[in-house]
Amino acid sequence: MLNIAIAGLGTVGAGVVRLLKQNAGTISSRAGKAIKIKAVSARNKGKKRDCDLTGIDWAEKPQALAEMEDVDVIVELIGGGEGPAKQLAEAALKNGKHLITANKALIAAHGIELAKLAEASKVQIAYEAAVAGGIPVIKALREGLSGNSLTSVRGILNGTCNYILTRMREGGLDFKTALAEAQKLGYAEADPTADVDGHDSANKLAILAALTFGSKPDLASIRLEGIRHITPLDLQFADQLECRIKLLGVAKLTPMGLEQHVAPALIPKKSPLAHVNGPLNAVLMRGDFVGDVMLEGQGAGAEPTASAVVADIIDLARGRTTPAFGVPTKDLKTLPTARGSTKMRYYMRLQLMDKPGVVADISTVIGSEGISIESLIQRGKPSSGAVPVVVTTHEADMSAMHRAFEKISQIKAVGLHPCLMQIEE
Repeated sequence: MLNIAIAGLGTVGAGVVRLLKQNAGTISSRAGKAIKIKAVSARNKGKKRDCDLTGIDWAEKPQALAEMEDVDVIVELIGGGEGPAKQLAEAALKNGKHLITANKALIAAHGIELAKLAEASKVQIAYEAAVAGGIPVIKALREGLSGNSLTSVRGILNGTCNYILTRMREGGLDFKTALAEAQKLGYAEADPTADVDGHDSANKLAILAALTFGSKPDLASIRLEGIRHITPLDLQFADQLECRIKLLGVAKLTPMGLEQHVAPALIPKKSPLAHVNGPLNAVLMRGDFVGDVMLEGQGAGAEPTASAVVADIIDLARGRTTPAFGVPTKDLKTLPTARGSTKMRYYMRLQLMDKPGVVADISTVIGSEGISIESLIQRGKPSSGAVPVVVTTHEADMSAMHRAFEKISQIKAVGLHPCLMQIEE
């Protein structure tokens, strides 16, 4: 018998309870023993929930779960990188309890210190549900691909943003309309900031990068950009360039160090990531022996996330153990940050007034930074006023491209809200 306690009975917590009860026979067979929910804790005991809590003890405070002698595993589903979630995680590990969490903010910010506590207490931290919901990407990186030297990981890590960009492309919707639709369908929160500004994806990328490269999570070095400035026009231009626009998290090793960024990017239609639509997530990993491996599926929601949590419970029941980040904390590397020197192709969309010499001025600025123009596309007639113009470049130094973009944005004949995005190969 493996006794577990669950802190947090929101969408995911209730889903875990349902899954453990509904598939009890299958789960106990695969786990080698019965799994029993010994106790739960949540903010409101009287709240009506979509799960049966009959026969399960109730703890008024999450901390109490970590002090129960007959509990083997704490499942933390409270959320948030600080406060009760962090306190519970620390208490569980110090008291010799295994910890399972779906909390990407907690692992990205405090994963190293929690891993050290786990090692000291000879217990495990498992967090498959923290990245990409029901997609088993953590297990793939920690186990399935462990014999490879990995050079990059990139992914569509936020279903809300992917849904919005898909609807903008397919339905011609603007950002606000697509966001409102996502909120109505439950794909976006009332406050969508963490999703659409890239913070959610950054937490997940920090974890993926640590597992990919055997390094310490470095959330602070991730260059971050959201999708609020993307317009239907950008999606149309991307289509003309045989590309799709996705909010992409990328971590890759360069000669200068580790480059990490979350930003909207143009992806060629021939890439498998370009065809991941709606609220789906996908992660593409590259190894020296295995080549490219892509996993795609539901990245959020009660049932996919509960599936990942229960998979971790089964691993613990079977005694399948591995260090939190694939190697012991003492062996984790601190990689230098590659910032500003990475070379990429770029897409720049401008609204230009019909004035002589404007294109020449833009070309001069771009050339002064040592950047070569690949193509220039214009839509509409000059007589109509501001004309949308897209410039694509050959590979350019990131710092140089951003300097050129800032200078171009100050030219009087360039209209409001210009857009700069990378073109991912």
